[in-house]
Amino acid sequence: MKYLTLLRHAKSSWKDPGCDDFDRSLNKRGRQDAPLIGGRLAMLGEVPEVIISSPARRARNTADLVAAALPCQPLAIRYEPRIYEAVLGTLIEIVNQLDDDWQNVMLVGHNPGLTDLVNAFAPCKIDNIVTCGLVKLAFRVDSWRDIQFNGGRLLFYEYPGAEE
Repeated sequence: MKYLTLLRHAKSSWKDPGCDDFDRSLNKRGRQDAPLIGGRLAMLGEVPEVIISSPARRARNTADLVAAALPCQPLAIRYEPRIYEAVLGTLIEIVNQLDDDWQNVMLVGHNPGLTDLVNAFAPCKIDNIVTCGLVKLAFRVDSWRDIQFNGGRLLFYEYPGAEE
């Protein structure tokens, strides 16, 4: 089995209109939501072996805050430039190229790519993964290369405020 957790970055700041999109930081709500989602992962007993994040500042900050809230740290947080502004085909390539030694991987990225990826990999219909939304998929494969369209099963979709 392979498990893929997709996390959309937490809410980002639009305070500085001159700031480049890549360099936008998290706003107050984003800084609160990311540890909350990390805590939810911990409660579910879900700790990814590795986190692969977009290098955009808001995604990096989200990955760091989520990882810090976990009971044990992932092996690594790695940054993959192709995740930033990635379309579905690029995200599929990234997933198919993951190291087969990893069984449980988290990708931290952006919409619309992450929502498109969930809907391509699992027979579900999520209109929009909200900021700091977390989706976990399971695949009955031994290799990430063998993941196919609709080949996954949705295990959960969590987001801040989901239990309110």
